[in-house]
Amino acid sequence: MASKADIATEFLSLCASGKVREAYDRHVAENFRHHNAYFPGDRDALLTAMEQSAQSEPNKSFTVRQTIESADRVAVMSHLRRAQVDLEYAVVHILRFEQGRIVEMWDVAQEIPRDSPNQLGMF
Repeated sequence: MASKADIATEFLSLCASGKVREAYDRHVAENFRHHNAYFPGDRDALLTAMEQSAQSEPNKSFTVRQTIESADRVAVMSHLRRAQVDLEYAVVHILRFEQGRIVEMWDVAQEIPRDSPNQLGMF
């Protein structure tokens, strides 16, 4: 049986690669809600936004760098590269699970500066 961290990673990776409906069918509960300030909080609003993002930016890359699993939640730290606009982000998604399905999600992102003085980088 897959861990919650494995499910979260697969869900986010499928979405980033444009397989949004497959990701939702496999892993998202019908009562899913999310806390992204730019979209309504219902299941379909985020699904539609993710599909539009995949269509408008088919060359983006998404790499999971770290996961942390605790009880009913998983935090996923990822590296997002948006090739079309030449920007990179450190992104953290926090997903809450019930009965093996994702029921709630939070996400925060920080643009990675090109000239950061930190030699360690974001990851």
